[in-house]
Amino acid sequence: MERPPTSPSSPAGTHAVPQGGRTAAVTVDERGVVTGWSDGAGLLLGYPPAEILGHKATELLAEPDGDTWREAAAGPRWSGTAALRHHDGHRLDHDVLVHRRPVGDPLGGTEWLVVSAVTGLPPTTGQELGEWAFHQSPCVAAVFDAGLRLVRASAGMQRALSLAEGTMRGLRLTDIAPYEGSAEAEAGMRRILDDGAPQDVQLHLDPADPARDWHARIVPLTDPGGRVRAVALTAHSDPSEQLVRQRMLLLSDAGTRIGTTSDVQCTARELADVAVPAFADVCAVDLLDTPPRSTGLAHRPPGRDGTPPSGGGPTLRRAAVRSTPDAPPPPHPSGDVLHCPPWSPSGRCLADGRGAVYTGDDEVVGRWAQEDPQAAAWIRESGAHSLLAVPLTAAGVTFGVALFGRNRWTEPFDADDLWLAEQLAARAATSIHGTARTERQHTTTMTLQRSLLPHTLPEQSALDIATRYLPSVSEAGVGGDWFDVIPLSGTRVALVVGDVVGHGIRAAATMGRVRTAVRTLADVDLPPDELLSHLDDLVVHLSAEEADSDGEEAAGGVGTTCLYGVYDPVTRRLDVARAGHPPPAVVTEGTVTFLDVPAGPPLGLGGLPFESFETELPEGSVIALYTNGLLEPRDHDIDDSLDRMFAALARPAQSLDTVCDRVLTSMLTHRPDDDIALLVARTRALHADRVATWQLPFDLAAVAEARRRATDQLVAWRLEDAAFITELIVSEMVTNAFRYGRPPVRLRLIHDDHALTCEVFDSSSTAPHMRRAHTYDEGGRGLLLVGQLTQRWGTRHAGTGKTVWAEQFLTED
Repeated sequence: MERPPTSPSSPAGTHAVPQGGRTAAVTVDERGVVTGWSDGAGLLLGYPPAEILGHKATELLAEPDGDTWREAAAGPRWSGTAALRHHDGHRLDHDVLVHRRPVGDPLGGTEWLVVSAVTGLPPTTGQELGEWAFHQSPCVAAVFDAGLRLVRASAGMQRALSLAEGTMRGLRLTDIAPYEGSAEAEAGMRRILDDGAPQDVQLHLDPADPARDWHARIVPLTDPGGRVRAVALTAHSDPSEQLVRQRMLLLSDAGTRIGTTSDVQCTARELADVAVPAFADVCAVDLLDTPPRSTGLAHRPPGRDGTPPSGGGPTLRRAAVRSTPDAPPPPHPSGDVLHCPPWSPSGRCLADGRGAVYTGDDEVVGRWAQEDPQAAAWIRESGAHSLLAVPLTAAGVTFGVALFGRNRWTEPFDADDLWLAEQLAARAATSIHGTARTERQHTTTMTLQRSLLPHTLPEQSALDIATRYLPSVSEAGVGGDWFDVIPLSGTRVALVVGDVVGHGIRAAATMGRVRTAVRTLADVDLPPDELLSHLDDLVVHLSAEEADSDGEEAAGGVGTTCLYGVYDPVTRRLDVARAGHPPPAVVTEGTVTFLDVPAGPPLGLGGLPFESFETELPEGSVIALYTNGLLEPRDHDIDDSLDRMFAALARPAQSLDTVCDRVLTSMLTHRPDDDIALLVARTRALHADRVATWQLPFDLAAVAEARRRATDQLVAWRLEDAAFITELIVSEMVTNAFRYGRPPVRLRLIHDDHALTCEVFDSSSTAPHMRRAHTYDEGGRGLLLVGQLTQRWGTRHAGTGKTVWAEQFLTED
C-alpha cells in the first residue's frame, strides 16, 4: 500500500539516504516475465541477471500468491512497500515505485518499470540540505544531492505527484516522473553542479493530468563556503495557462456534443449539458416564441394580478434547463412560456444582440428578481453571485438567449468567460438555425412537389383510378417521384409514373419539367416508345443546360426512370414502354403477374432505343404502377417485398382506394426512406354498341352518306341534340380527307359517358393545320369551324396513315 506523505516537519535525520547510491530497476513485460535487470537490482536482491531474466516476476516476491503484483499491474502507477525475496532466501520489505508504460516498438504493447533505491551504503545526512531547500523554495520543491537523487520533497511536491517522500527518497527525477522534460531537467542539474548557473525547464509531473505543464526552476544549494552541495527544484503551474487549456477543451467538447441531431430541443439540451458543471452551475436556454398566425400576438403568461404582463418585451419559450445537484433549478421547466421585460438581462441581450456579465447584487438583476419573480426566482434561491446572458445568433438573426449562473464556483464570470459563452451559444445557434433552414427548405420542397403533382384526376371513361403519394422522411428530403393521368383522343388514357434522381428542391423542379414534357408529348399522341425517345433527348438537353449554368457537371435529371402506358377501352389493349423503371403489375382473374415490358435504359443516357409492349386485358383487370421506393423497405428483402405486394393486389376489393391502402400497409412498417408514388387502375371497356365505324368510298359524293350515317347513329344513341353540330364536323373532316388524303377513308363515332368523338382516318401522313382565311378565299375555314364547335381536336399518326379527331363534351350546356 502507498504510504501517506511525510510531514515536512519530520526530523531530517530520519530521511538519510546513501550518498551516491544506486537505483534498482527491473522491467516486466505483459506476460509478467522479467525482461530487464539493472546492477542495482542485483545489488539489492543478490540475483545475477542470468538467474532472473526470462523468469516470472512473482519469483522475486516473498508472498507470490499475495495481491501486491496484481495491484501494481492494475493501474498506470503504483507505490508502496513490497515483500521481496533475497537470493539467500530471507525476506526484504522495501519501498518500490511501479510505472506502467508503452513499449517502444512497432508491435506496441505495455511493460512495467519497477524502481527502488538501494540502501546499505554509507549515509549522508540531509538535514542542512533540507533546511536550505525549504527556506529557498516557495511551493513545489525538492532537493537532489550530488548524485541527482532526491533527498527532501516538500509537502507541495508530494501533493503534486501524489507520492510520499519516503517512496521518492533516493530516486532520480527520471525514476519519479518518467515523463516529458525529466531527462532535460536532470541534464540541467548536472550543469548546475558544474558551474552553479540556475536552469529553467518544462516538466510534466501530474500522472492524473500528464498534459499539464509545470514551469520548473533549478538552483544550486551551496554551503557556507560557497561550494555547490546539491540542487533545489521548484515548480509551479501557470493558472492562466491552465484556464486557457480548460476553455479550449470545453470548446472542443462542445464541437462534438452540440448539434448532433436536427432537433431544436435536443440541441438546446446539449448546450446546457456542456455548460453544466464544466462552466456554470445553472444554465437555461430560451428561444423566441413564434406568435400564432391567427392573432399575430404571442401568448404571454398573466401577471400576479391575473392581467397580461406589460412592457412590450419579447416572449420566450424555455427550450432547456440544467443545474448542478447542489443548485436549485430555475422554476420554469422546458416548454414554459416566459415574458421577458426589455430591461432584464435577457431583454437587453436580445435588443443589443450581444452578451453581458452581471453580478448577483447588480441593480438590473435585483429589479428582475423583484418585478418578475417567476422568471428570476432561481437567482435568489440559488444564491448566484454571477450571471451571464448571451444571445443565440446565426446568419445575422437572433432567435434566443442563453443564461448562465454561478453559485458554487468561487470565481465570477469575466470577459474571457463571456467570450467562451458566446462561442458555445454560437455553436448551438448555428445548429438550430441550420435545422430551421432545413425545415424551411423541406417545407418549400414539399410545397413545390405537391403543386407539381395532379391535384385532381381528370374525368375519363376508360379506367377507374386511385393514387397515393408518400414523401420521404430521410434527411435528404423529398425526391422527384410523380404520377400522372392524361386523357387522350378516342377515349384512350395515358398512365405515367416516374422517379427523378436525387432529393430536395432541385429534384422536385426537375420532376416538374419532365412531367410537363411528358404531357406535351402526350398531346402529340406519340406511341410510348417514341415518347420516351423524345423525353430522353429532352433530359440530355436539360443536363447540358445545368452543366453550363453551374460551371460544372450536373445531373439535370440523368438517371430518371419513367413508365408510360396507353390504354384503349375500345380495343382493351394496353401499350407500355419503360425507361429503367420497375414493370407494372397486372391482376387478371385473381392472378398477379408482371408485364414483360422491355426495361430500356434510364433517361438522359442518350442514343439508346426503347421498345413497347402491347397486350389485351380483360375488362376489370387491375394495373398497378409504382416507384422503386415501394420495393425498398428496411425490414425485408426484395423477394419478400414482391410477395407482399402480390398478395395485397390479389385480394378482392370493392374500392381501388382499399387496394392502395392495403398495398402500403402490407409493405411499410415505417415512414419510407424514399418517396413512393402508387397508381392503381381498373380497366373498363367500350362495347360495340358505343362505337360505330364505316368504310367510305373515296368520292366527294360520299360526304352526304357520311352525314346521314352519323345522324342516324346519334338518333340511335338518343343524342339528337348533338346531330346538327356533328353533321357539320363530319362534313368538314370527311371532305378534307377526300381532298388532301388518300384512301382508304374510315369514319368512326365513339360515345362514352362524357364525350362524343368523331374520327376520320385516311392513309396519308400529311397533317391538316388551321390557318386564317382571307375575305375572298373560298376555303380554309373548315378546321376553324371544327375548332369553334368542339372542345378539343387534333391529329394522331400511325404507321400507315393519320386520324383526325374532334371531341364534343356531352353536358347539359
